[in-house]
Amino acid sequence: MSAFDHNALDDVIHGRARLGIMAYLSTADAADFVSLRDALALSDGNLSTHVAKLEDAGYVRTKKSFAGKKPQTTVVLTEAGRRAYTAYLDQLKRLLQRG
Repeated sequence: MSAFDHNALDDVIHGRARLGIMAYLSTADAADFVSLRDALALSDGNLSTHVAKLEDAGYVRTKKSFAGKKPQTTVVLTEAGRRAYTAYLDQLKRLLQRG
């Protein structure tokens, strides 16, 4: 396989919103749903869809709890997610250094 292999980029991460989620979580221990939504300027439904796709891949985990009577969702990057994000960035660097 050559260093210039754009197909090696992880399709689960590569979408703009999912890449934003991964980047945000890579610098935070956890993020509550509202903070993540606001930081990425996504709708509730859009963020939910992308978080679910990342969760299905094992890259993030969600925790549901209550703050008083108000439901609260927290999103955490898993160790597998951190490895996948690092591998994604490494592959992207290889593509960029090719030129």
